[in-house]
Amino acid sequence: MRANRVAQSMALVMVACSAERGGVAGDGTGQAALEKVVASSFRARGQAGLDRLQQSEMQRICSRAPTGQLPADLQQRLQREALQSVRFPEDGRWLGKWQQGEKIAQSGTGMQYSDAADAPRGGGCYGCHQLSGTEIAYGTIGPSLYRYLERKGAGSDAMQRAWTQIWNAHAYNACSVMPRFGDAGILTPEQIRDVMALLFDPQSPVNR
Repeated sequence: MRANRVAQSMALVMVACSAERGGVAGDGTGQAALEKVVASSFRARGQAGLDRLQQSEMQRICSRAPTGQLPADLQQRLQREALQSVRFPEDGRWLGKWQQGEKIAQSGTGMQYSDAADAPRGGGCYGCHQLSGTEIAYGTIGPSLYRYLERKGAGSDAMQRAWTQIWNAHAYNACSVMPRFGDAGILTPEQIRDVMALLFDPQSPVNR
């Protein structure tokens, strides 16, 4: 087993180098070979399915763009398509329970080999954002969410923007590193309502 893994790793490195040089005659052969090696190295288990290996058009474009930069027209198209993917609450109810939202934000489980197929998924928000004023350590990849209500207000525009950001952050930043919680099916609409409550409820730890 170990020998097979080593052999796969060596093959992956060799194919990756070939793809980096443009593959065969620059026709994408190297990239196709790389994807084949990657696919052969994984097995579906728990909440991690092989569909995770399939990139969307947006992901392919952003992965291959030099230093993450895109032409303005392409960036606008990707953001427009991302915005079209957003599904707003049909009943107009934006907020759920902030207590549940806090659990989701502080949970890093979901879509991993070790997660049971029927287990609820978390948001892992703590890995990228400050969530309260009492935290000793927090992620800084994303902006601080502390005092969110005070800074953003509770108007319909603020609610819609926050929901959009959670559902598909690429609507505002074509190559955002933020997960597409709604669009990718990571969180359910009800879970997103709970996270929204964490951001907008005055009694949540985010706003106290």
